[in-house]
Amino acid sequence: MTDSGSPKDRFITVYGRKPVLEVLTDDELAVDKVIIAESARGVHQIRRAAASRGVRVDTASAHRVKVLAGNGRQDQGVLADVVAPRMRPLAGALDAPGGPARVLLVDGVTTPANLGMILRTATAAGIDGIVVPRRGVASLDPLVVKASAGVAFRAPVLRCATAAEAAGTLSDAGFELLALRADNGRSLYETTLPPKAAFVLGGESTGISEPVRERVTGWLSIPMHSDVESLNVSAAAAVLCFEVARRDGRGTYARG
Repeated sequence: MTDSGSPKDRFITVYGRKPVLEVLTDDELAVDKVIIAESARGVHQIRRAAASRGVRVDTASAHRVKVLAGNGRQDQGVLADVVAPRMRPLAGALDAPGGPARVLLVDGVTTPANLGMILRTATAAGIDGIVVPRRGVASLDPLVVKASAGVAFRAPVLRCATAAEAAGTLSDAGFELLALRADNGRSLYETTLPPKAAFVLGGESTGISEPVRERVTGWLSIPMHSDVESLNVSAAAAVLCFEVARRDGRGTYARG
């Protein structure tokens, strides 16, 4: 069954007094709402900033804020939903006219710094979409935003429930799933790219999950020298994304 999306697939939620205040004072970001715990202290500046922007402020229990933030130790009783204009459900993106042809599928990447850098480099290279499942990968939170240097807010993120579901949806839509591994794969620089390709990036310690592996149609590797065995997943993603961009002639790097 294909996931039809979550209401939160339009937003990236940030939490903590400093991150929330930063997004409220950034005129380039649209904030949907701020939620403050009834017991929160030191949030007067946040309330003023929200009022000056015309952003709705809701009050909730401390427990509710913790649940919504997904981080009970660092939310400090306040969160904000920031509009991510290019984020949408994977199924909707594939059904839309002129849908994506080059996407990354993030499978099991749990380190926020890695996910943030993947979002940054893929967006910079002009990749059509980065599939970030809601489960099994790092949450799109302030740590990921920081690692992406803010690019996460405008990255072409495609949402789904799990990587396994995404693999099935992409396969059904005519995508070839090409996965990176350290050895015994076709050289990334020599392989012929299909018209529609989903490049799978496995987790830092677990690699590509078995349900996704069953959908993989080809394996790629990045040639290494000097006995270097492999690259960090975010570094490998950068090499991959810019090689795809070079092959597709995306050298103008138009903003958008």
